[in-house]
Amino acid sequence: MCQHRPECPTAESEDREAAVPVACHPEQGWSLLCNGVLMFEDTGELLPDGRVIAPRRPVAHAV
Repeated sequence: MCQHRPECPTAESEDREAAVPVACHPEQGWSLLCNGVLMFEDTGELLPDGRVIAPRRPVAHAV
């Protein structure tokens, strides 16, 4: 899918979030990356093949 040079990481890559956003909708909480990944503001992801990556929120430490 990606037409950038150098090519962006694929949806299967560990660094898939580094791909270039092609559509951003912050009012709805999501962005579409050029590799077909839907990235949500809570850090969750929907991959092009339908797999879901759960959000990776920081863990609050007790004081």
